[in-house]
Amino acid sequence: MKRQYSGSTDDFEKKLGRVMERLGVKKYQSNWSQGKDGASCFVEMVYGGKVYRFENDSKKSAACKRNLYFVSDLFAEVVYSLEGLARAVEKGIFTLDMLLAGVPALPAAPPLEPCFAAMGFSSMPSSEAEVKTQYKRLAKVLHPDVGGDEEAFRVLGQNYEACMEIVRGKE
Repeated sequence: MKRQYSGSTDDFEKKLGRVMERLGVKKYQSNWSQGKDGASCFVEMVYGGKVYRFENDSKKSAACKRNLYFVSDLFAEVVYSLEGLARAVEKGIFTLDMLLAGVPALPAAPPLEPCFAAMGFSSMPSSEAEVKTQYKRLAKVLHPDVGGDEEAFRVLGQNYEACMEIVRGKE
């Protein structure tokens, strides 16, 4: 199988940075993966307080008769498509608002329960084991026997119990 585009994913990451700058987008992220079943990639950007996701994968490529397999090719197509949007904005043909008007924004992430935030999680843990590991790590610092504050350790225990209850309810 032959690559369609010359350049690595790192090359296209740099190009993506330049494209986002041209679009005036300050916050974005991208990711890609290559597996035995094919490849996939995405670019998420925050514009006007909303998150937009542009993605490509081997299955979509095959459905469009492009048959791209390499992640660098799939990622290149996303970046080149975003570059086309930037070109249209720069020529005054469209504004980015107009272009994104028909693109559905991703729903906002659900708020994190305060007990998880208090234990240092930035997103919902996927298992009881994650909560337990975080609790043990914090307990080693907050336990009164190692110089920690008794009240802080008591609050940690309460947060741990609340987190475990929530995680058990989701499993």
